[in-house]
Amino acid sequence: MACLLSRANDVIFIFLHCTFLFLCLQSPIFLSILLSRNTQESSSVFVEMSSDHQRAKESAEGSSRSAGEHQQQQQQQQQQQQPSVAAPLSRYESQKRRDWNTFGQYLKNQRPPVSLSHCNCSHVLDFLRYLDQFGKTKVHLQGCVFFGQPEPPAPCTCPLRQAWGSLDALIGRLRAAYEENGGSPETNPFGSGAIRVYLREVRECQAKARGIPYKKKKKKKILIKSNDDPKPPPATTMQSS
Repeated sequence: MACLLSRANDVIFIFLHCTFLFLCLQSPIFLSILLSRNTQESSSVFVEMSSDHQRAKESAEGSSRSAGEHQQQQQQQQQQQQPSVAAPLSRYESQKRRDWNTFGQYLKNQRPPVSLSHCNCSHVLDFLRYLDQFGKTKVHLQGCVFFGQPEPPAPCTCPLRQAWGSLDALIGRLRAAYEENGGSPETNPFGSGAIRVYLREVRECQAKARGIPYKKKKKKKILIKSNDDPKPPPATTMQSS
């Protein structure tokens, strides 16, 4: 009997509980409370997801920015480490540098060595005579049968010398190089009068020995006709009567 009563009480309790739940679900107040709770939970989840996405985005941007800055710093360091490529020298500048180095080496080989600051026109004249042994221009001596002939028919034993034009161009380059390397124009040994006299003597001697007179090139004069010049009157013919 007691067992039946307990079972009846359980059934009644379950029935009342289900009825209460049914009535609560039908109530609009309960539904609004339940919906607001669900929206709050979903919004909190959405906020957390958006904040996580924002943090991931910021970290990615920061890493990419730092990588770009690091790459830029590496490029700047490489540019600083690379030696600057100078512009190629012209033919004249290259030849001038070689001539200046050759003259400096000649002074060092003297006994005792001569510094550029103590160089004078005597050292320059000795240097020009020293270069004659490397010349390629045949200069006939006074006793040679081909003296004064521009085109000798046979070879001879006369020495080879530096041509006057080559020496004149060499002095011009060395004169410019001396001033470019800190020398004063007033003390320039390559511009002294003794050097000019020597070059003039070499020019006259080679012209006589080779039979090729030196001629200065005449400058062409350009005549400019003006429009203001009066025109000559037209010629008139006399009619015979």
